[in-house]
Amino acid sequence: MLSRLFKNRRLPGGRRCAGARLLLALCLGLGGRGAAGQAVPYGHNPAAGHYLAVRGVRLYYEAYGAGPPLLLLHGNGGSIAAFKQNIPYFARHYRVIALDSRAHGRSADPGDSLSFEMMADDCAALLTGLRLDSAYVLGWSDGGITALLLALRHPGHVRRLVATGANLAPDSTALLPALWKQQQREYRANKGAAFADPARRNAWKIFRLDVLQPNVPLAALRRVRAPAFIVAGDHDLIVPQHTVAIYQHLPRAWLWVVPGSGHATLQEHAAEFNQKADAFFRAPAIPALAH
Repeated sequence: MLSRLFKNRRLPGGRRCAGARLLLALCLGLGGRGAAGQAVPYGHNPAAGHYLAVRGVRLYYEAYGAGPPLLLLHGNGGSIAAFKQNIPYFARHYRVIALDSRAHGRSADPGDSLSFEMMADDCAALLTGLRLDSAYVLGWSDGGITALLLALRHPGHVRRLVATGANLAPDSTALLPALWKQQQREYRANKGAAFADPARRNAWKIFRLDVLQPNVPLAALRRVRAPAFIVAGDHDLIVPQHTVAIYQHLPRAWLWVVPGSGHATLQEHAAEFNQKADAFFRAPAIPALAH
């Protein structure tokens, strides 16, 4: 849910591949660096990049590694590049599919509408287009919201999901009050003119997504069949009680509140995050919670 407008601000209280190209993509994904020792340009990697037309847009994604499919979903205003500390780890054991969400990165979207439901449906269409019946899903922030909605709307497509820094309401019951108030001020100050300016239209659409959405009743989570791992930092932008409530409403779930972490747990604590997410994906059957 973290908008590009806020990710650098401190808030009170916290803070297609074949042949040789496929081999190159696999090597890049495994080590995080190419043969010449250069850093992999995640999000702009021609050796791993693909486009797939689904639902009126051309979605851009990059593929790394081999194994069970793992779909990575970034946050608001972000791109595949957000996972540069995670892709090399997971590409050792998974077929990583890192996606630029609709209207983000290289997945251009000329429309005025944007919703988490649209993005969840995009993910389902992407997996179908790739001839994958299901995948593990890991989402950060808005990507975590999309992961939860994908499990709700297309349950057969999700094996297990990890959602870090996700919220299900766009208000002060879910967001830190300072962030919520700041978003409201920005929205009121710009809503009259932003869509009239072509240069600002897409950024405004993305920003408005987090001001007005998501609107998912917590009770709806009881319909999620896939096991879920809910993660947040103890200084996250999500109210701790909201994170716990998401966990409590899921039938089969793990919870990890990370000490000394903000909203970007998968970056700030990448090594531990990668290991714990991997352990969750590989764990034996996860029993239902007693509610």
